[in-house]
Amino acid sequence: MKHTSLLTLTLTLAAFAARAEDKPLLAIPGKVIYENNLSSGAGDPWKAAKGKWEAVDGVLRGSELEADKHGAVTRLPNKLKDFIIEYEFKFSGAKSTSLSINAIKGHMARISITPKSVAIQRDDSDHEGPDKAVIFARFPTELGDGWHKVRMEMVGDKMLGKVDDLIAWGANDFFMSEKTGAGFTASGQSVDFRNFSMHEATLNPAWEEVKGTLPKPGEKVAAAAKPAGKGGAKGKKKAE
Repeated sequence: MKHTSLLTLTLTLAAFAARAEDKPLLAIPGKVIYENNLSSGAGDPWKAAKGKWEAVDGVLRGSELEADKHGAVTRLPNKLKDFIIEYEFKFSGAKSTSLSINAIKGHMARISITPKSVAIQRDDSDHEGPDKAVIFARFPTELGDGWHKVRMEMVGDKMLGKVDDLIAWGANDFFMSEKTGAGFTASGQSVDFRNFSMHEATLNPAWEEVKGTLPKPGEKVAAAAKPAGKGGAKGKKKAE
């Protein structure tokens, strides 16, 4: 009986610790919109626009193709309102990756990640003006090898991005527009992805309290990383 009670207590504490680690931030998760551990790659309903997307060793691998002259891109067709997206990724040689959300016309928001930086931003929706990107935060980091967890939350006019323990948020009226095309990008070769989930979301009633513990939008914006040297990109690519 004592051994059984001890095991029960251990499992309860472990479950509590897991919940505490994923405590609500901007949003409270609701109904599942879509889930896929990506162990068999990204079949329907994913739509690959550029690059090579394949199942490798039980994960989805995205790789840029030189012939495309463009980073690899794959997206879901879902139209979205308020949502939470979570997944894990691992660099396998690529220069950068991102999770991006589109408006019905043009880009809307993204979390951009390199091995040395994480940026949370409202996207430039037209590339040719007058619209401009707004970076809510850019963190210097050293991601290193191994798996990393990404979380994006969008509720109303607010967006929150989280990569491991790096968290930032921002607000913009553009986020009230209809959203679509949640997707991965990969610049170079390659990035691995697994355990993707998308939930409906509502505003966390404790958001004002949580917000007080986070950097203000624009408060943590490190200088952008310099372009790679030999073998690096020759020109800046458009975000996709």
